[in-house]
Amino acid sequence: MTEAAKKKVVKAAPKAAKAPVAAKLARAKPKVAVWKFASCDGCQLSLLACEDELLDVVGEIEIAYFLEATTAKIDGPYDISLVEGSITTEHDLHRLRKIRQESKMLITIGACATAGGIQALKNFAKVDDYIRAVYDHPEFIKTLPTSTPIKDHVPVDFELRGCPINKAELLEAISALLNKRTPNIAHTSQCIECKKKGTVCLMVAKGVPCLGPVTHAGCGNLCPSTNRGCFGCFGPSESANGPALAKQLEKLGMTKREIRDFFRSYNAHAAAFRKTSEMYDV
Repeated sequence: MTEAAKKKVVKAAPKAAKAPVAAKLARAKPKVAVWKFASCDGCQLSLLACEDELLDVVGEIEIAYFLEATTAKIDGPYDISLVEGSITTEHDLHRLRKIRQESKMLITIGACATAGGIQALKNFAKVDDYIRAVYDHPEFIKTLPTSTPIKDHVPVDFELRGCPINKAELLEAISALLNKRTPNIAHTSQCIECKKKGTVCLMVAKGVPCLGPVTHAGCGNLCPSTNRGCFGCFGPSESANGPALAKQLEKLGMTKREIRDFFRSYNAHAAAFRKTSEMYDV
């Protein structure tokens, strides 16, 4: 091949990607947004409470929207959306649907987002009666008759239970989903946590009412380790047998109304707790 032909071949060869462009693509980070609906902000604060671990997380992601921590607002689409709170208004319902459309993955965090929260107590009453009793001008209040979890309205990719959530579980879920693996989250009851911690069963040893046998693990054995029965902060476990526990609570001397109210707290609208409480709705 002549020198002139060689020059033509070199000239016709496609140009390699410019270094700055390649570097920019390599630095691209997953965009994460944190959204709030009807809630107390406690689960968002759990993320901020990660402290040193949060610095590592921030180094791997781009926080696109998180009003609890920053005023920065970056438009979607988002790789992960963390959603706190329940749906109680039409406005929030429309906003949620838009968030779902802009999110590749949506994780609900906390009892409000996964089960309607404490505000779901209005699901068992006439909300108009509450509004008239609380507000001087009830005509200005626009609300849905119920407080419902996010999964009742849009597809959810993963749920994190708790009131508030366990920050270690939150970090595990974010890390796992960004790395395309299943989060390593326990799916046992609170009783297993008691066994692991060496906590003596309060119901058996002291006759203390406890929702531990029907409650999802996650709190780290917080209340039973301080001689208080479990209040069901992490919602019903996957194999929760509410009626069986309710019978045992009757033997401990609880009235039907007390049993009903025991199941109606942070996760009152969760199916297993709701159905059991309705059995004692007298």
